[in-house]
Formats: sequence, structure tokens, C-alpha cells
Amino acid sequence: MFYRVYILLFLIFSTGNQLKAQQAFGPVPSENQMRWQEMEYYAFVHLSVNTYTDMAWGFGNEDPKIFNPTNLDCRQWARIAKEAGMKGIILTAKHHSGFCLWPSKYTEYSVKNSPWKNGKGDIVREMADACKEYGLKLGIYLSPWDRNHLDYGKPEYITYFRNQLKELLTNYGEIFEVWFDGANGGDGYYGGANETRRINRETYYDWANTYKLVRELQPKIVIWNDNGDRADLRWVGTEAGYVGKTNWSLLNATGKVTENMLSHGVEDGNSWVPGEVNTSIRPEWFYHKREDSKVKTLPDLMTIYYNSIGRNGTLLLNFPIMPNGLIHQKDEKAVLDFAQEVKKVFAVNLTEKATAEASGILENNANFGADKSIDRDTETYWTTDDQAKSASLIISFDKPTAFNRFLVQEYIKLGQRVKSFKLEANINGEWKELATETTIGYKRILCFPTVEATKLRFTILDTKKGALISNIGIYNAPQILTAPQIIRKQSGAVAIILSDAESEIYYTLDGSTPTFKSKKYTNEVATSGSKVEVKAIAYNPITAKSSAVAEEKFDIARKNWKILSSNDAKAYEIIDGDFGSVWYQDKNTSADVVIDLGKIENLVGFRYLPDQNLRSKGIVTKYQFYVSLDNKKWELVNEGEFSNINNNPLWQNKIFKLAKARYIKFTALENTKGDNVAGFAEIDVMTK
Repeated sequence: MFYRVYILLFLIFSTGNQLKAQQAFGPVPSENQMRWQEMEYYAFVHLSVNTYTDMAWGFGNEDPKIFNPTNLDCRQWARIAKEAGMKGIILTAKHHSGFCLWPSKYTEYSVKNSPWKNGKGDIVREMADACKEYGLKLGIYLSPWDRNHLDYGKPEYITYFRNQLKELLTNYGEIFEVWFDGANGGDGYYGGANETRRINRETYYDWANTYKLVRELQPKIVIWNDNGDRADLRWVGTEAGYVGKTNWSLLNATGKVTENMLSHGVEDGNSWVPGEVNTSIRPEWFYHKREDSKVKTLPDLMTIYYNSIGRNGTLLLNFPIMPNGLIHQKDEKAVLDFAQEVKKVFAVNLTEKATAEASGILENNANFGADKSIDRDTETYWTTDDQAKSASLIISFDKPTAFNRFLVQEYIKLGQRVKSFKLEANINGEWKELATETTIGYKRILCFPTVEATKLRFTILDTKKGALISNIGIYNAPQILTAPQIIRKQSGAVAIILSDAESEIYYTLDGSTPTFKSKKYTNEVATSGSKVEVKAIAYNPITAKSSAVAEEKFDIARKNWKILSSNDAKAYEIIDGDFGSVWYQDKNTSADVVIDLGKIENLVGFRYLPDQNLRSKGIVTKYQFYVSLDNKKWELVNEGEFSNINNNPLWQNKIFKLAKARYIKFTALENTKGDNVAGFAEIDVMTK
């Protein structure tokens, strides 16, 4: 992917009817990239055989007969996406298991051998039709890694992979984006071989020719790829819903891309490669019933909005489809509330009743005046002389005005230029700094405590070339209360933590929904050693507003647990209930963690939480879990992988057949970095 570094945009000036050539600086977006950037917000949907096995990833050996979404309704998916303000849907047509949601003629491992619609169904077709009906764009996710296919890792697989691409990109209308996941190679079924296969993800797929095929079949498409050759879009290095505050839409066309580059781009990069922020409405990508109480709250989603779209990115928000083929009603409510809140925040642009004055404009030409930044036309812009490295714009109100959000956009069709800027408010005749930030790009949104001012000053501190500011918006967003955090300590006591000092906490322990009439939280709540369900809200007595309900279900208390495999006192941090504390095993000791539960319990599963710092050391990927009645005779009850744990370090929940045990043993077999470090934030069990 290469872009012309210099283009000419001819503008006819009204003054003197002169023709002026306005030149781009550095890489610029292609038409396809610009069209994609302007979408801003669109959906991901995940549904496959592992929806029915409660696994993050399929292994490739799952029987197609388990796939039966009896109430599947792509029109429901499209309706929700449309009502949520999304502009398109990317369908996971084939995930790592290799199971295809369309009746591909190149494999039997697809919907055609499932009971759904007696093998006559085609989810990609239904999705394409639903998108067309609701005016949405369609995107396709096709996993390069295929854990089912016999030839994966061999040259023959590339032919198969491209044949499937041809099916998807020729039979379902216009595709706006194709998504090639970065997970590649590892253990799998592979036609019955049941082995581990490694590939070089930069060279194996012959990306140059694969891209060529994609562009020939879909000229208006953008390509997302985290493997090898540079694509049109880049991953931002996390699935947590944010991109770096500094975010250049640039990378170099060749060379290694580091984690820092994924998050921040490259200031002097020679290719336009903007970042797409992908995250899920729930903790994981596929549906798990246990996450019905873990749907992202309104404050969560608004934070994601500001940290993605508001940081020069786009937002790709995932819906895990339930086994019945529908989006859960809690997920639907969350995104519709989110849509309403975004509308509410940006409903009134305070610049509509304001005036703008600039420190300078290009050749004193009114076509580039300060007013062009607040005329709500993103095709016009305020700019200064090209050599000006700094400039300022003052927006004046006719009376003291309250605000807490600032939106600014560059005219990126001529390049991303601004390197740093400052925001100040004139309060009671004095300038007060609100923020100093770096990049702007397509859109930057700043959040800060509410101020009441008569003027706002936007100062460009440094820019590559004369800045082009196409839009400025000023808003006063309503307060949203953040739900409290609920934890259970090793003692069994429940602690509930507020995010602000002005609110109060009310809670219940019986599963009922709390209100301000429920029990008020003042200190840690003592509980018995058995299971407990805690629900809590934050409540502001001044505004009478409540937060969303926070919910946590805790299993047996760990008060009497003893760690037998280590004499290190810090080892008890893995059962202290504090997700921020981490213990690492001594490299020179056994990789086993042995715990005495204090008495015999009826176990049906266990839970592992890694270090919550992204891609930290000691994140276990492969494990074995044993139980014992006497700490002598051990029974292996579960083993396997923690899929996608490196990019999404969440609680890992593993279920097994009922087993009576007093002792448990967790054995770390492999970690994400390939060394012998094992790290633990928490270990817990699930009981019947």
C-alpha cells in the first residue's frame, strides 16, 4: 500500500477569483480510507461452534452438529446496529476453528453440515441482505489461521484460503472492510493430526498477492491486517477499547511495527495507516452466559468512545451472539443507551452562538478565516501561513458559558500536521489552562471538569506545516455516575469502592436490585464463607441520580486456604481479592501452585486471573489442573489453553466434571513469552 505524498487541491477563491494551489503535506488517506474514517463506529459480530462449547476459541475438532442457532435473525443484529448509530457490521465468517458460516464449496466444515436450516442456510447471505435493508455497510472477518484444515501450514492451504476469499468477496455485494486476525499457528485438529504447527505470519500467506486479489475483487475495500505486509488499517495493540493519546495515522511502509507504534503511530511515517480500536460489549468475543452481568456500562462505553473516536481512531464494537442466534437484550440496551448518551452530549454545540478570532490566517484570505473552524462544514478550514509553527484561535461567548468537552478536527485530506496544542479558558478575566495535548488528526475530543468562561483559547504549539483546522465544537456533557467496584477479600468480607467522593453506595446481598432505599454501605461487609451475590449502586443525593448496577457473584470464601507450594508470604496475594497485586513464582522452583482449601469441597471448575498489565511477564497460556483428597494422590480434571489471554488478560474460567477435593494443584506449562515465569493475580475455584 503506497500513497502519493503530494497532491494538489485546487480551490477557487472568491476574493479576486484567484486560483490557489493548496498542497498536501506527507502521506494522505486514500478515498477508501477517508470513507472508512468517516464511518467512525461500526459493529463486530462473533458466532461459531465455540459459542456452543463455552470456549474463547474453537480447536477445529468441534462437531458441526452442535451448531444450531434456531432463532438466528440477522435483521435483529442490523436493526440494533442501525439504532445504535453504527454504520456497518463486520461478520466473523470464519474464526480460528475453521468453521464457516457460509456453505463454502471448498470444505465440509461449515453450516451445510449443521442442523441449522437442515444444512441449507447461509449466514453471510442473511447478513448481507440485512445490511442492505438497514442501510449498513458489510465487512468480512476471515481468520488466516484454520485449526481444522488438513493443509494448514503447507502451500496448498494458501490456495484454499484465497478460494474462500473469492467466495466471500464476489458473492455478497460490496464489502467495506476485510479483517485478517493476527492469531496464527499453534496447536489444532488439522484434519486429525492433532499437533502444533508454526508458520511465519509475515511470509506464509504471501500477503502482497493476497492483497492484490482483495483489491481486484473489491476496489472500494480497506484491509485490516496484523500480519506482515502493511495494510490500510492497523491494530492499536490492545482489545481494551483505547488508542494512545498521541495517535499519528502513519506508519512506515516496511519494517517492524512495535507495540508503541501500534498505539501511537509514527510521527514521520511514510504511509497512511490509521488505527482501528476493537473491543467487545462484554469481556470476551464469543458469548458466555456467565458474562450476562458483565456487559459494559454506560460510563465504560463513553470512556471507550472518547478513547477511540475521540483519539483519532474508529470504534469496532463487538456483539457476542447467543447460542439461539440473537443479540442479548442486555447488550442491546447497553448500546442503545450509549447511542442516546452520545446524542445528548453532542446535541448543543456552544460555538453556534460564539465568534472566532485567529492570530493569523493564510494570506489574510477570508476563505481560510477563523470562522471556518466553527461553521460546521468539515470541507472548509482555518489555516495560517505554511511556515507558521504556532497559532491561536479565540472563541468568545456572549455570556459566561459552562462547558466540559472540546472537539477539534484537522482537514486530513491534506495530511495530519498538528504535533501539540493547548486549551485555555478565560475565567473571571484570567486565562486558566485546561489541557495540553499532542496530536489531533481526524477527530480529537478532550474531557475536563466543567468550567464557566467567557472565552476559550485554542493554541497550536507545534505543527509540521500550517495547521488546517476544519471543525471545532464545544459542549457541556451531563454527569454520569460510575458504578462502584465490588471485591471480596480473603477473609470473606466484601469491600465496595466508589469512583468519586460525592456519591453514596447502596447494596444488596440477596440478588435484588439496589435502590437508595437499600442498605447503605459504610464499611466492609462481613459474609459467611459460602457463596454470595452482591449488587451495588452509586447514588448522588444532590442530583438524585444513580449509577448502573454493579454485580459480582462470589464462590466460597478463601479465608482458610493455605498455599503449600511456596514459603513466600507474597504468594498469598493470589487469593487476597486484590486484582492489582501479582505474585510470580521463583524460576528455580516447581511450576505448580498447590493450595489446601481447608476442607473437602465439591468442585466443578477453577478460575485464573493473570497480571492485569497488558502483555506482562508470566501470563500462562497452557496449564493442567489437578485435585486431591489427601495431597498425595492427584487426579487431572482439566487441561488446555487460555485462548487470547495475551491481548485480553481477563478471568479465565474452566469447567470440569464434579470432583470432591480438599487440595488443588495448578501447573503452568507454557506462557506467552516462552520462558519459565508464571504469574498470578488471582486463583479461585467454582463449587456446585
